[in-house]
Amino acid sequence: MADRVLFGAAYYHEYQPYERLKADLDLMKEARFTVIRVGESVWSTWEPDNGRLELDWLQPVLDGARERGISVVLGTPTYAVPPWLSRQYPEIAAEHATGHRIDWGARQEIDFSHPAFRFHAERVIRAILARYAEHAAVIGFQVDNEPGLRLPHNHGVFQRFVDHLRATYGDVETLNREWGLVYWSHRLSTWADLWTPDGNAQPQYDVAWRAFLARQTTEFVAWQADIVREYARPEQFVTTCVAYGHPALQDDELTDKLDVTAGNPYYDMQDGLELPAPTGSREHPWLATGVWGLVKSADRIFSSRQEPFLVTETNAQAIGSPWDNRPAFDGQWRQAAWALVARGARMIEYWHWHTLHFGAETYWGGVLPHSGRPGRVYAEIARLGAEFDTAGALVAGIRPDADIAMVYSAPSKWLMQKYPPLAKADGGPDPAAYDRIFDPFYRGAFDAGRQVRIYHARQLGQIPADLAVGRHPVLIAAGLYLADDAMLDWLVAYAAAGGHLVLGPRTGYADHEGRARHESRLAEAAGARYDEFSNLAADLSVRATPGSPLELPDGASATHWVDGLTVEDAEVLAEYDHPHFGRWPVATTRRHGGGRVTSVGTVPGRGLAQALATWLAPEPVSGWRDLPASATVMTGTGTDGRRVHVVHNWSWRPARAQAPTSLTDVLDGGWLPSGAEVRLGAWDVRVFVAG
Repeated sequence: MADRVLFGAAYYHEYQPYERLKADLDLMKEARFTVIRVGESVWSTWEPDNGRLELDWLQPVLDGARERGISVVLGTPTYAVPPWLSRQYPEIAAEHATGHRIDWGARQEIDFSHPAFRFHAERVIRAILARYAEHAAVIGFQVDNEPGLRLPHNHGVFQRFVDHLRATYGDVETLNREWGLVYWSHRLSTWADLWTPDGNAQPQYDVAWRAFLARQTTEFVAWQADIVREYARPEQFVTTCVAYGHPALQDDELTDKLDVTAGNPYYDMQDGLELPAPTGSREHPWLATGVWGLVKSADRIFSSRQEPFLVTETNAQAIGSPWDNRPAFDGQWRQAAWALVARGARMIEYWHWHTLHFGAETYWGGVLPHSGRPGRVYAEIARLGAEFDTAGALVAGIRPDADIAMVYSAPSKWLMQKYPPLAKADGGPDPAAYDRIFDPFYRGAFDAGRQVRIYHARQLGQIPADLAVGRHPVLIAAGLYLADDAMLDWLVAYAAAGGHLVLGPRTGYADHEGRARHESRLAEAAGARYDEFSNLAADLSVRATPGSPLELPDGASATHWVDGLTVEDAEVLAEYDHPHFGRWPVATTRRHGGGRVTSVGTVPGRGLAQALATWLAPEPVSGWRDLPASATVMTGTGTDGRRVHVVHNWSWRPARAQAPTSLTDVLDGGWLPSGAEVRLGAWDVRVFVAG
């Protein structure tokens, strides 16, 4: 795609309060920008009235970019519907509940499956593509923007859902049996008996409904992508930008329909990037919090297609609401961008070039402030652009290393959003329960200095188990609640082939319909099973059993949950320090075939999670050991096959580490022998290649 990391920002000349196109593009060139994203947010500018298309306004932007060697990603504007369309076709409004329309005034308020919307969307897409697809500056296309934001309950959507069920199950008696609709007298006598999802309390219904809505998003994006490909040149790519928290989205299936994954990782800045993480670090509903969260967001984007990816939006200045302004400390933009690149990003685009003077995102700061004059943010980002120039093709598409693989399950997450197994601090249901189970295992690996590769369950099932062992000798399956027989059999075969399989809470509890299993398919291999379980009102202290290979720190704890693991043929690794829960083990392990199955019956606290990761992968693949608490190392294979090492210091205090092998500094050309001291300043990052 490029001989260096693509680098730039979303650029909206049409939002500027005065003419400054030449000045903007010149500043971009000076900052070593190589790409901008345009056009995706302004359908009403492309088509001010029904059928009146105005396309000329973008020409100077594309021409100016081309003159300066800046490439362009051209967006289709279908996520932001013009008022005339909503006025003339009010029936296209999405419904957040049956018969209750979403009010206009924001974005993505439409039922994108409605024929009236599709007609007008296709017309404007084709007009834009016919005009600009051949422009020499355009290297790719973004269809729509952050799809899957809504869970539409429109009549047409529901009727297609019924048709889908009819095609899947054949007849209502089969559906009655598979969903267990004998419960609470929900048996259907005809398809017309199926109730709308608004008040549904049947888990099996919810499993099917959420999966169906995610497939509607995939179909919509694929529909647009197919239109774009009619105009695109062979070398141009088609993508969409993914917001990974959106509810109607299954990213691995959606990106199957695209040429490359693109994601929008936003993260908490300032003290939010400090290591060691300060006590009481805040949580945020959609920003990645902590360095581990930033790295995880990159690993999630990589997981969609198991390949390097594009970052279409990430923090420029302050990101968030007017009351939440936290622009980065000096150096943090470099750190975050190099972390994303180390985990596979081959494009970094900022949201956005200039801070807006109006609209809902007036205080989502850009590379330039409201004054439009380059300042601290511009200088920091320009420094980074120069570094990507220097690093060249070596880092444009790193394949990141992994010590530990983890299984991710979007269907399990959806079900736990409505039927969470965990409670919030106030005792109410926690719709983030899936993340509360998955994330501690990921963070434990991060805290131990281990790197993680995330796989969707569907992707793992497509890899022969013995081949998966060769790639990833350790695999964690935590929170994998929804899993069909074939998936669980694959996990057992993985362990038998020599892998170390780690089972976390709720894994294997239910089948693909969300029906609780009356017989575990994992118990024999694990040498342990559960008969009861309990939520925890407070954390429990845990201790390693005598002779256990786990080296637990003081204060190691179990949180949120206890599986009452009954040991049948397994070694106990740790136990609860509690008069009741102490009857069950915290974790067990057992040899199975050529490998091992370890069961963890709780959501591990940080100390326990880190100890588990250290035991699972005792020698980090990076080769770096004894790092300062503020330092991290991310390694991978560069585009020419050489090993790349990206070393960070996430702190105000300088740090030092020891090179595990001879290294060449990619940015200044200096050479260090094996064992040499690597010095890092405050909020610093250094990039090395082995040798």
